[in-house]
Amino acid sequence: MDTEGTVSRASAPGYGIPRLRKSPELTWIDSAGRAVAKTIRETAIIGTTDNADIVLSDRTVSRLHAELDPREDGLWVRDLQSRNGTYLDKIRVGCARIPTGAVLLLGQTELRVEYDTEPAEVELWPNNEFAGLVGVSTEMRELFARLQRIAQSPATVLVEGETGTGKELVAKAIHDVSERAAGPFVVIDCAALPENLLEAELFGHARNAFTGALSARAGAIEQADGGSVFLDEIGELPLAMQPKLLRVLESRTLRRLGESHYRPVDVRFISATHRDLRTMVNTRAFREDLYFRLAVLPVKIPPLRERPADIAPLLERFMAKDKAAAVSPELLRELMNRPWFGNVRELRNFVERASAFGAREALAFEQGQAHPDPLHPASPSSRLGGAQTILDLSFSEFRERAQEAAEREYLSCLLERHQRNVTAAAAAAGVNRTYLHRLIAKYRI
Repeated sequence: MDTEGTVSRASAPGYGIPRLRKSPELTWIDSAGRAVAKTIRETAIIGTTDNADIVLSDRTVSRLHAELDPREDGLWVRDLQSRNGTYLDKIRVGCARIPTGAVLLLGQTELRVEYDTEPAEVELWPNNEFAGLVGVSTEMRELFARLQRIAQSPATVLVEGETGTGKELVAKAIHDVSERAAGPFVVIDCAALPENLLEAELFGHARNAFTGALSARAGAIEQADGGSVFLDEIGELPLAMQPKLLRVLESRTLRRLGESHYRPVDVRFISATHRDLRTMVNTRAFREDLYFRLAVLPVKIPPLRERPADIAPLLERFMAKDKAAAVSPELLRELMNRPWFGNVRELRNFVERASAFGAREALAFEQGQAHPDPLHPASPSSRLGGAQTILDLSFSEFRERAQEAAEREYLSCLLERHQRNVTAAAAAAGVNRTYLHRLIAKYRI
């Protein structure tokens, strides 16, 4: 990594500092009476579909029954809304940590979990930055090491994480470190477009293909030829569109609306979602074949509350852009103990509000105890660094900051209330949908 924070694509896979972790081993008896054992080193899906990481021959087990996730404190199991449920030592669980020697019951199959006595090495990225991403926690450095390996592969990637964790930034980092870095990175938000426009946005259209199509136009996938296309909020893709995207993924060709011939495309697909696609598969809200085509290389971004060590460097990054000074140690401790359900986006919004109104008022806003009031500004001592107060700003600068912070917060809450349905959010706010799209782009929400 150079001083600009970029990563050489020639980096060898043997980088990093090893970290030790005990690997859980799963054993069970298959339908033929044979004992089967599997060591779980990465997140794995267990079910009856041939695409599952662990395939069970048991008709009482769902196709995608449960997810196994090895973490620092052991192996966790999460039921994927299976037909018959998941049981840990005869107790039905939704999500639980599995102690050594415990027995999982899926359908009629019993699986025993034991942990290796000798821990295995887990690779960590040697630096605290990766292609514009920042993180000092072991969770993020492990993620960076995985992203480096993923970037060298041409396979399709699915980025999963809660709202506000930075899924688009991770997708862009993968693109920037890959062999396709010189090519385009095209973003399409599957949740922001109505179904009748989404197909044309993805695949393009011929002239006069529909009313208003005055000229031919390439879609997002075709525009990304030679590079990567990022399908954000892929879980919002309508069912009718899913087989059409699946065909593109399988054939690497597409057909514009209004045309009869197929065009070859050379793109890498990177998708992202905050929804649980595996559960959606079980409820028939998402196609199973499309899920496994998208999740060839899955990436999970840990929520901010699980890596509080990253709060300080993230604050430093955001405040450097906002020309603010350092946070006091007392406030930093308070911030590290917050749950941050909005993740990194919420932290960034906090910094922007604190820059305009003061850290204490911004924190009170986060806690729902008060709202920043530009008519009653905070004292200089409550500023992020104490060096700059709102009185150091001109009135027009203060008014602009206050308005932008308020608009950004309003839009974030509005979109969250309406599950990022822009049409519904625009109707509720009483504004034109196109205008709302411009605001969303302006504030990068």
